[in-house]
Amino acid sequence: MKKNYSIWTFETFLRFVVLFVGFFVLCKGQQEEEDSTSVAAMKKEEQEALYSAIQGFVGDSWNGSDLYPDPCGWTPIQGVSCDLYDGFWYVTALSIGPAYDNSLRCTGRAELTPHIFMLKHLRTLSFFNCFFSPRQNPARIPTSNWENFSNSLESLEFRSNPGLIGTIPNTIGYLKNLRSLVMLENGLTGDLPPEIGNLVKLRRLVLAGNGFAGRIPETLGDLIELLILDLSRNKLSGSLPLFFGNLSSLLKLDLSNNMLKGELPIEIGSLRNLTLLDLGSNKFSGGLAQSIQEMVSLKEMVISNNPIGGDLNGIQWEKLEELEFLDLSNMGLTGRIPESMTELKRLRFLGLNNNNLSGKLSPRLASLPCITSLYVYGNNLTGELEFSEWFYRKMGKRFGAWDNPNMCLQAALMSGKGNFLYGVKPCKQETSISDGVPNAKMSEGSWNQNSPLVASLGGSSCGFDGFWWGLLLYIIMLL
Repeated sequence: MKKNYSIWTFETFLRFVVLFVGFFVLCKGQQEEEDSTSVAAMKKEEQEALYSAIQGFVGDSWNGSDLYPDPCGWTPIQGVSCDLYDGFWYVTALSIGPAYDNSLRCTGRAELTPHIFMLKHLRTLSFFNCFFSPRQNPARIPTSNWENFSNSLESLEFRSNPGLIGTIPNTIGYLKNLRSLVMLENGLTGDLPPEIGNLVKLRRLVLAGNGFAGRIPETLGDLIELLILDLSRNKLSGSLPLFFGNLSSLLKLDLSNNMLKGELPIEIGSLRNLTLLDLGSNKFSGGLAQSIQEMVSLKEMVISNNPIGGDLNGIQWEKLEELEFLDLSNMGLTGRIPESMTELKRLRFLGLNNNNLSGKLSPRLASLPCITSLYVYGNNLTGELEFSEWFYRKMGKRFGAWDNPNMCLQAALMSGKGNFLYGVKPCKQETSISDGVPNAKMSEGSWNQNSPLVASLGGSSCGFDGFWWGLLLYIIMLL
């Protein structure tokens, strides 16, 4: 018994020693790693390239070596990020412009110097509000050296640079590892280079707010990993390419405010993952493609300000059950508003104004649980509006129905505090002879408001309401 106890004690001791040694080795390794990180050096050529690149933007008076002697260590530069490669610090991200209070800000003579292409491990490069004036100090995107970033650069952004002019160089096609290309609100012009199609890893392509012209390159159809495509606010022309049907991963497609024309291709219905579609303010025609009913993930659809024409009844709107925002205004639409639109239970905004729609407005639209804005003004809608007073109060100015000559509102909702609708006339009131008098009967010819009897009593439809006419009729019958 004593022998077994000794063996158990010795085994316990050995286990304790092994655990202690293992823990000591682990801590020692972590400490050595931390020590090596803290003392890691930055190669001189990398450091000088960084200082020279920044100096090109912020001015010659900026002395990086004095202000930031250890830019990846204890004197970090706002907008600069680093990472370790083979035991040395390298710049992996460079952001120039007033994104934060202490960010590097460009001077009026900012320029892109070749030194920036010496940062061979750069993954993110961004310029915000850096090139101000296209007249005093215009800047252009360099045409050479982009191949230096072919395996490293993942994100390239130029935002809000009106002084950045010229075209996108075709050498941009070297950036085959690029995931995000954003050139937003600059002064860029010219055709979109087909070499953009070489950037097959792109997930975001935003070229909005420039002066790009010409057709959308067919090569964009090769960007099958795209999630966001925004070419809005340019001068692009031609028809909508059929390749859009191949971009099945797209979540956002914005081609608004261009000069695109022609019919909407049926292939657009293949974008079943799309949540936002904006084709507004172009020159599309030929009616709405029936295939848009297959875009079942859509939350926002804007096709307004296009001479599309046609009607709304060829589309099964109830299939778009995720739809929250629908703007089909100023499109030359005709026919009736389909009842299937009242099945869009998530709809918050519905714009059908400035078309040629006819028929009666369905009172079921008021039962849409999320609706907060409804605009149908500027059409040929007819009949009496049959929404409740509560609905008008809830909507306020976000319900517009004016400029429909043959549409009217109940007279009771037009007076005093109940005057909810600007530009909608009151419905003509037909006087009922039985108001207030159950089962009272009188032939149409025996009761005429223009008859001498009524005139002698001083009566008219504007002077008495239904109750008093009923009471007067009842007294006359008793006589």
